[in-house]
Amino acid sequence: MTSTTSQDVADTEPIPLSQGRYWDEFTVGQRFRTIRRTIHEADLCTFIGLSGMFSEGFLNGASRQGVMGARPVPGALTYLMIEGLVVPTLLAGTGLALLESRQVMHKPVQVGDTIEAVVEITELRPTRRPDRGVVGSRISIANQHGEIVMTCETKRMLIRRPAPSDIEGGPA
Repeated sequence: MTSTTSQDVADTEPIPLSQGRYWDEFTVGQRFRTIRRTIHEADLCTFIGLSGMFSEGFLNGASRQGVMGARPVPGALTYLMIEGLVVPTLLAGTGLALLESRQVMHKPVQVGDTIEAVVEITELRPTRRPDRGVVGSRISIANQHGEIVMTCETKRMLIRRPAPSDIEGGPA
């Protein structure tokens, strides 16, 4: 039986807790689900303050019982919250750029709703540079009732998995 010393542990490269996928690890048709996230009043207030979306519908708590029934959330906040779930997991350390993004809002999202998304890979395309590629995806965002509230189509540039010769200490 072998034992591991603290020096052995210190000499090994730590494994990232959140390492995204490389361009060449995706296949068209793959699907990924995010965790769920509830939208709170504090999220709405912070977003309004940062974005400057000082619209009556978002600011006036007394108008909550209006047409929508509860306090509405801007579509931009819904989109950014899903980006916040996708980027640090699926794209951490591998995403280079968001090239295109198109959002379509289907149903209102309100304070208290819980959202999640399914990301489906729709396109893979190499670039002129051999160390990167473009990934197209369709993101379907649903509320706690399973209703699709928003769909997004994105194109992102990601790096490819480094060749063993590109990794420090790898074979030449």
